[in-house]
Amino acid sequence: MPEQKKLFLLDAYALIYRAYYALNRNPRVNSKGLNTSAILGFANSLYEVLNNEKPDYIGVVFDPKGLTFRSEIYPEYKANREKTPEDISLSIPYIKQLIEAFNIPVVLVDNYEADDVIGTLAKQAEKENLLTYMMTPDKDFGQLVSENIKMYKPARNGNKAEIWGVAEVCEKFGIERPEQVIDFLGLSGDASDNIPGIAGVGPVTAKKLIAQFGSIEAIVERSDEIKNPKLREKVEKDKENALLSKKLATIDIHVPVNFDLKSFEIQEPNAEALKEITMELEFRTFASRVLQQVVPISSEADQTEGVQTDLFSSVGLDIPAQSDYKTLETQDHNYELVDNQEKRKELINTLASSMAFCFDTETTGLDPNTDELVGMSFSYGHNSGLYVHLPNNFADAEAIMKEFKAVFEDENISKIGQNLKFDISFLKWYGVEVKGHLFDTMIAHYLLQPDGRHGMDVLAENYLNYKPMPIDSLIGKKGKSQKSMRDVPVDLLKEYACEDADITLQLKDIFEPKLNEAGLLDLFNEIEIPLIPVLSSMESEGVNLDSKALNIFSVELGDEIVKLNDQIQEMAGVQFNVSSPKQLGEILFVRMKIVDKAKKTKSGQYSTGEDVLAKMEHKHPIIRAILDYRSLTKLKSTYVDALPLLVNPRTGRIHTSYNQTVAATGRLSSTNPNLQNIPIRNEKGREIRKAFVPRSDDYILFAADYSQIELRIIASMSGDKAMMQAFHEGVDIHTATAAKVYNINIEDVTTEMRRNAKGVNFGIIYGISAFGLSENLGISRKDAAEIIDNYFANYPAIKTFMEKTIAFAKKNGYVETIKGRRRYLKDINSANGIVRAFAERNAI
Repeated sequence: MPEQKKLFLLDAYALIYRAYYALNRNPRVNSKGLNTSAILGFANSLYEVLNNEKPDYIGVVFDPKGLTFRSEIYPEYKANREKTPEDISLSIPYIKQLIEAFNIPVVLVDNYEADDVIGTLAKQAEKENLLTYMMTPDKDFGQLVSENIKMYKPARNGNKAEIWGVAEVCEKFGIERPEQVIDFLGLSGDASDNIPGIAGVGPVTAKKLIAQFGSIEAIVERSDEIKNPKLREKVEKDKENALLSKKLATIDIHVPVNFDLKSFEIQEPNAEALKEITMELEFRTFASRVLQQVVPISSEADQTEGVQTDLFSSVGLDIPAQSDYKTLETQDHNYELVDNQEKRKELINTLASSMAFCFDTETTGLDPNTDELVGMSFSYGHNSGLYVHLPNNFADAEAIMKEFKAVFEDENISKIGQNLKFDISFLKWYGVEVKGHLFDTMIAHYLLQPDGRHGMDVLAENYLNYKPMPIDSLIGKKGKSQKSMRDVPVDLLKEYACEDADITLQLKDIFEPKLNEAGLLDLFNEIEIPLIPVLSSMESEGVNLDSKALNIFSVELGDEIVKLNDQIQEMAGVQFNVSSPKQLGEILFVRMKIVDKAKKTKSGQYSTGEDVLAKMEHKHPIIRAILDYRSLTKLKSTYVDALPLLVNPRTGRIHTSYNQTVAATGRLSSTNPNLQNIPIRNEKGREIRKAFVPRSDDYILFAADYSQIELRIIASMSGDKAMMQAFHEGVDIHTATAAKVYNINIEDVTTEMRRNAKGVNFGIIYGISAFGLSENLGISRKDAAEIIDNYFANYPAIKTFMEKTIAFAKKNGYVETIKGRRRYLKDINSANGIVRAFAERNAI
């Protein structure tokens, strides 16, 4: 019997929204300022289905513009939905272009939602004996599931895609038949679609009623059989809403649309159209994955042999991704190898007489404190470069580097580079200090496009229409088999290295005038550039670690963790893995019944996150023990055991990397390891801090901090007289705020009042709401709202400042600091309230 053929029907908007919000806090923005998060997320989902599931037929279904028939039945249907975020609206045409480039049909029927169209097509395809997968994260589709129609919930957060058949739908909803999903939604309602349901009936009660009666019609007809008088009253009072809600929740499978088998058949993608759209969107990785795999659906040879290739088959020859970018092969260039002392002397003399030169280093690895230089490249004119190769022997390489010491340390010669901190840090080990004015193209682009990507390859493609030689072509992909730069033939390495210096110089000539136009040169030259050698010095110094103390502490923590584990098992009355959220949820909420209505995650597991457990700490002592167990295991694995392994054998110290171009706000970040994240709020965390010690008796550790710096800044920028007066008089600002908010004398402020005022002081400037403040402080929303109102009444200039800041952002699309650093806020005028509110908080 031939294998059943597969049809995939994609719920476009559900997948698009899912992709958009998954990346909303860290959006993908291309060089043109377009937020491509939704497009890329959808494109990846589409590609994964084509590549992994290999459907025989496929279609993408969109919702129509405007209202549908359900709004005629119930005008309030979906009336509470926020407007579509502008970034999604702008993405739709690109997504449709991508779909068309894949030669996949787009289906849209006026007056009907995508759910109805998919349902109709699925039922028609069932008659053709196709196995249909409805690709959507929307649970409502469960009502359509049958033996030949399944839900396909796409992969997320590293988890595999979920396929729901009849058994899975029934288990998820606690029902006997998939069509009872409609009854479930009719009873419990659906807030996202504004389907009312029966007031006061939630999912648990809905399941019980369906189990007893089978359908909403039966529940309404036999409501006198409901034993609970309050529930019976709710049902009888809201029976019309229940029947209406069921009607609204029912997917219409009689839409005027025909399933034409031929039009849904998988087609060979249009490689040229795919190339064009992916280049415009700057989807390089996606393009290389897809275009390299596009092959003809079939060929005469295949048909002769009786073989049918699929869309992404390895059978046949791949069509290489054609590129319109310039490359080393197409661009005229003059790259020279400097391979003797005479040539080096000539190069040094040329560099010494120049006003500026661009340079780049080639190294054996990425850590200046363990790896070594392989060579250096220089450029002082477009499409030209020179490469100096260094011997393997460190002493011989150091001797050659000393020849270049004078030009590198000449303060009258400007030095240009991409990520100069990296190069400067390597040269330190060879006794060379880089001096003079610096121009870093990575930092320049970071200031121009804080949310963008700043790698040289990306910048070259976007600004120069040039594709540099990939490093993989020299040393292979990351992994055990990757070679070192020392293994690369010198002639090839010369081309690669000179290209880097050449491209960087060309980027500098583009970015410098752009910085000037944007008013960012002062910020660039007075803050960012002087910071480069400072951070390089900090990284090379590193910090000493008392590894022995941490090893002892690790043993102590291990003993405490074992004791806590034993206590937890004893309280639970059964052995289980405390570190398993799934097992923990079952123990707490099924076996021990800590709470009646425990929350569940989207995957169906019980929620056991720290925020969830903290709220029920008073319910049972096991909760505190679990929170302590988690805290100690995280301390042990993340810090106590991990930090000693990061000590550099060459220096005996830990060397973090300080990143200037990661946070869009201008804040520094620390990685490998993250030294900004060492815990300090509890006693155990402070033990870890104690392990950071001076390297000898000749050194001390000196700590410096600003006192309430954010509040001082907002007092200054807003000009609020009351807050400035408190700072000038040296009064504790939180106590002063508490006195004003509660309208009492300073001496009458209690510890709790000061704590609340502190929460307001720091919360207000980051846009906290009455709800947020009530959650943070454990007070009623009414009390929180009153505190906020009193705060603004006493510090009126701060409210005015915040309003003016948002007004400026709405007019200009960005906010800026005193030095002109800009934070672009694309969503500040969004019609979507949630998206707009997020942008407004960022503006402040």
